[in-house]
Amino acid sequence: MAPINQENYEYDLVVIGGGSGGLACAKEACQFGAKVAVLDFVTPSPLGTKWGLGGTCVNVGCIPKKLMHQASLLGEAIHDSQAYGWTFSDPENVKIDWEKLVESVQNHVKSVNWVTRVDLRDKKVEYINGLGYFKDQHNVVAVLKNKTERVLNAKYIAIAVGGRPRYPNIPGAIEHGITSDDIFSLDHAPGKTLVVGAGYIGLECAGFLKGMGFDATIMVRSIVLRGFDQQIAELITQSMQEKGVNFLFKTQPQSVEKQADGRLLVKYRSDDGAEGSDVYDTVLFAIGRKALTSDLKLENAGVVLAENGKSDKIDVDLTEKTNVDNIFAVGDVLHKKPELTPVAIHAGRLLARRLFNNEVQIMDYTDVATTVFSPLEYGCVGLSEESAIAKYGEDAIEVYHAYYKPTEFFVPQRSVRHCYLKTVALRDGDQKVLGLHFLGPVAGEIIQGFAAALKSGLTMKILKNTVGIHPTVAEEFTRLLITKRSGLDPTPATCCS
Repeated sequence: MAPINQENYEYDLVVIGGGSGGLACAKEACQFGAKVAVLDFVTPSPLGTKWGLGGTCVNVGCIPKKLMHQASLLGEAIHDSQAYGWTFSDPENVKIDWEKLVESVQNHVKSVNWVTRVDLRDKKVEYINGLGYFKDQHNVVAVLKNKTERVLNAKYIAIAVGGRPRYPNIPGAIEHGITSDDIFSLDHAPGKTLVVGAGYIGLECAGFLKGMGFDATIMVRSIVLRGFDQQIAELITQSMQEKGVNFLFKTQPQSVEKQADGRLLVKYRSDDGAEGSDVYDTVLFAIGRKALTSDLKLENAGVVLAENGKSDKIDVDLTEKTNVDNIFAVGDVLHKKPELTPVAIHAGRLLARRLFNNEVQIMDYTDVATTVFSPLEYGCVGLSEESAIAKYGEDAIEVYHAYYKPTEFFVPQRSVRHCYLKTVALRDGDQKVLGLHFLGPVAGEIIQGFAAALKSGLTMKILKNTVGIHPTVAEEFTRLLITKRSGLDPTPATCCS
């Protein structure tokens, strides 16, 4: 394909940030003949953790998280397997080798880092290992590893810097605590761990640590899984408590102090004023993330942050354009958009197609499916029950729900108390489905297919007329008959009832 008319610019596109969204945008633009450069630089965490090209997802997010979640599930499966007839010479001494696990996870991450760099080279994307900031609307300065600076002149600039974990403003937090930036490469077993924060990152980390045999406690400031369906959040909490994860509700840490033996004394206070303390080997903060906009010198280009500059995130229009015509943004840096890797990737590709291939399709940020990889996984797409009621009114909503019994849980007699699903639909007509929620095994794999159905206008009439695959847990969506409004018991008598 012929090169884009560069209008005397050095580059057609410069992308600041080498994560999922930025890389997708850069590679897609090159397919249409654009001259593209990507800047990526990882500032080490306070613990000193750093990583290669690929952003949060590859290095300290989705990929290593899923691998450690899988390690935890395998541990549970080893114990389940005894009920199925598998024998071990010493079944009571089955335990995780943390150092081996970390080595395996990091070897995979490094392989992805390498493949990512090769892919950029093959697609003719120029990769610059430098920290970028704006000189003006069309010029980005790359601060290289040797502290020299290089100016890149571009027609278009895409901001895709993502975010990093926050630390609380309490004594000892930064000096002695870690975050999700550090846990996947931690060079020693975490031992007794306090996870501060009850969002999906906190639940996932505490969940896989407990599954590996470590003592895990979650400190909850306000509610569990803010922004998600709260009935499901309560069921996840109960399920994790059943598995032995401890919870400290309505509690905030006050300080972290290192003891003479190297362990960490955490002092905390509950909302009612009660104070307490405990000693942990590791304190992991999962209290939210901040967008990496402070180093960009956005004011030099005239880019305004959201909420009149009070936010660290960026507002964009329907085409991902900021308030400056040639500057765009994608991914976790966006204000009030889903912070999910596939969202960033899709938005980045569509942006490149609009800029360099005369396409017009825009990103649809509604009805995006996601999964919380808690020990009992939670997959969802569309509106929560609370959101649907707030939007349409309680009288206009019908909620179908059921508890169910996964066949694979029968033989080892695993708890099925919290295996649950529901659909949130409109009451009138064929009952258009507004949201689907599933708590149970392989929730991510299940909700992905139903997400496509939801995007295609799924109704309860269609769902009820769909024949399920037996015996699977996914078929439970096709068997939903009981509504909350009816007051009937949603618990089945058997797996086939």
